[in-house]
Amino acid sequence: MRKWINPENVIVLAGAILAAILLLSRPFVGVADNGDFLRILNTVGLNYYDPFESYEERFFAYSHSRFAYDTPFSGFYPSSQIIFLLLLRLISQIVHPGFFDIRLLGVFYALLLLTALWLLVRHNGRGSLVVGLLLGVAVLFVFFDIGYLAYFNSLFGEPVSMISMLLVFALGLTLLNQDHPTRRVLVLLFVAIFFLVNAKVQNAPIGVLFSLIFLRFAFIRHDKRWKWLAFGLSAALLLNSVVLYVTAPKELKHINLYQTFFFGVLYNSPDVKSDLEELGLPQRLEVLAGTNYFESGTAIPQTDPSLGPDFYDRVSHMDVLLFYLRHPDRLIKNMEYAAENSFSIRPYYLGNYEKSEGKPPNALSFTYSGWSEFKNNHLPHTIGFLAFFYLVYYGGAVYEWLRSKDRRSKVQVEWLMLQGLIGIFAFMVPIVGDGRADIGKHLFLFNVSFDMMVIAMFVWIAHKSVWLVARKQSS
Repeated sequence: MRKWINPENVIVLAGAILAAILLLSRPFVGVADNGDFLRILNTVGLNYYDPFESYEERFFAYSHSRFAYDTPFSGFYPSSQIIFLLLLRLISQIVHPGFFDIRLLGVFYALLLLTALWLLVRHNGRGSLVVGLLLGVAVLFVFFDIGYLAYFNSLFGEPVSMISMLLVFALGLTLLNQDHPTRRVLVLLFVAIFFLVNAKVQNAPIGVLFSLIFLRFAFIRHDKRWKWLAFGLSAALLLNSVVLYVTAPKELKHINLYQTFFFGVLYNSPDVKSDLEELGLPQRLEVLAGTNYFESGTAIPQTDPSLGPDFYDRVSHMDVLLFYLRHPDRLIKNMEYAAENSFSIRPYYLGNYEKSEGKPPNALSFTYSGWSEFKNNHLPHTIGFLAFFYLVYYGGAVYEWLRSKDRRSKVQVEWLMLQGLIGIFAFMVPIVGDGRADIGKHLFLFNVSFDMMVIAMFVWIAHKSVWLVARKQSS
């Protein structure tokens, strides 16, 4: 019996109880659809359960626990999320033919989250019961927050990004803490990265970062089979990122490009005509400055055929990036706007409750929301604070890297440095790739990265404190 009583099992049991209460008990808590569900519904063969509900009931105000079965692949949205959903839809239709209960997806996500939690506590307690328990409690406080878990009972892709990110770093640290790193863990790590990179098109760039760190993994063992496996997986990650971006649906690229330019570059531009001239675009597009793709009543409809030759065929995201490099002040303004919205884990404009619960439209659940509310209401929403936070994090990381005496230890620190670098990418990509549109929600992966960095710093301090106390007692 005693062998089962250890930090990882105790923490996972607590996490399972907490997840069950938040995801399965009444009242039902999810996240309302903002219009994004349809592309997933069309892909996996689901539909809205009540075909007669009003627009106000279907979108923004209320979440939904039931979805009807429909024909798969009436549309297609490229996301690793559909792999989970197709499998769960098949199982659900066999055992529960009446409707698809979204809580089945929530339970599946929760099991993956508990797996990541177990791995993190198991392999990163540094041989200390206290450090292991503190790490587990920190993860429970941060990543089991309702701001994160409410997404589990929805069709948004955010849970895939969050869970994959946690699994990626849990598996990476497991690999680097093994006395003899195994190919099985390396392959599992690759699979977790695959799901993270392919969760959303905006995650594609981080696959390049992981491909580089796999080159470092190649040298933590000396046998050729290990090296060739690491090199091969590195190349596969790089290729995957390129293919994901190149093959993204044309419609999605057009939406993102429109948002990036008209709702980003030209938003509050001091000289719209000059910006258009610099990028070789017709002056008639001036009337679209400050508009977003989903806005109705624009002077030129977003799907107007003339926008093809006049805009979509002339500008790319690379042109936008180069424009920002020539005008860093404009980039900084959009970065400041992103920073103002950077710590909202949840979309506050989307309701959490089903209509049947009798709650007002757009009502939110604040059960177990300590971390998300602390971040949103008390942390400074400024570029200066983010720069200071990163400076402290990387200062500690560089200190540990310089102190490391072997290659494995240095790669461990580099792995944690990569965590911060992903956060930077996750912060910048929405600005360059989608403008100011729904920026808070698009910074979700940045929030995950930031929170993981906070936990890493907390555990580092806990480890140093325990070490100092033990040293003092022994002297």
